[in-house]
Amino acid sequence: MKKFLLPLLFLFLFILESLFVQYVPTDLLGENKIIAPHFLFAALLFLTIFVSRKQGIIYAAIFGLLFDIVYIEIIGIYLFLFPFIAYLASKILNILQNNFMVAILIAIVGIALLEVGVYEMDHLIHVTDMDFMSYLHLRFYPTLILNALFVIIAGYPLKRLFEKHMDAIRPE
Repeated sequence: MKKFLLPLLFLFLFILESLFVQYVPTDLLGENKIIAPHFLFAALLFLTIFVSRKQGIIYAAIFGLLFDIVYIEIIGIYLFLFPFIAYLASKILNILQNNFMVAILIAIVGIALLEVGVYEMDHLIHVTDMDFMSYLHLRFYPTLILNALFVIIAGYPLKRLFEKHMDAIRPE
């Protein structure tokens, strides 16, 4: 049963993002603001930080592909960005000390990189015509605030869960 816990957690977060978009009022952070939850991606970054780079990148690729198939017309944006940013996060940990506060910071920076990367890809292929300054005010800042709150609130339980998972898979 324990080996199904992580996939079920990530599947739950995947569905929670969709439910959040559907049921939370759009004017939560102000009129005309766009908020995009990245709860799944934050958990994937915590997995990469507290369990292993390999497992984090594999889950990031799987759920990036699933995200592209379900939500995006173009397959490849999240399939590329999820594992790439997870890899960058693991490389940053080689420089910085691995503790909870650094993990929160890395998760927020990772979400910011994901948001900017998706915007740039959408802008490049003309899916959006929003200029960058409008994007910052209408989507980037509200999205970052929402996801920073999620990371701060859910970060410690995720850390504990991933540490228990790491202890369970560690050979004795």
